[in-house]
Amino acid sequence: MFSKNRQNDTRAATGKQAEARACEYLQARGLTLVERNYLCKRGEIDLIMQDKHSTVFVEVRYRRNDHFGSSAESVDWRKQAKLLATAEHYLQQHPKAAQSVCRFDVVALTTENGQQTIDWIIDAFQA
Repeated sequence: MFSKNRQNDTRAATGKQAEARACEYLQARGLTLVERNYLCKRGEIDLIMQDKHSTVFVEVRYRRNDHFGSSAESVDWRKQAKLLATAEHYLQQHPKAAQSVCRFDVVALTTENGQQTIDWIIDAFQA
């Protein structure tokens, strides 16, 4: 049986690996990393990237399987509200980024039978 701290450490490491994989995936498709794990009192944004003239706020979700819903489905209205508030804070702190078009993407990773799938949902939700 794992201790709670060990479970949290394992979960955090898995989350970091998923974020790294998502970042590599997006960079291979032409996006440029601006910032990882932007944090403020309103919440956290996993990746902030540039796609041509757009600032892209990326939420990365990982699930070992989809028995309890997909990774993408876990970005519910509560999570979207936190992401919107955090992005607003980021844009207030970075006026140049506020001048560009912004969008919210979700990168959903799932591992099933040893196979990892990546689903990139561009413009997953609107402000």
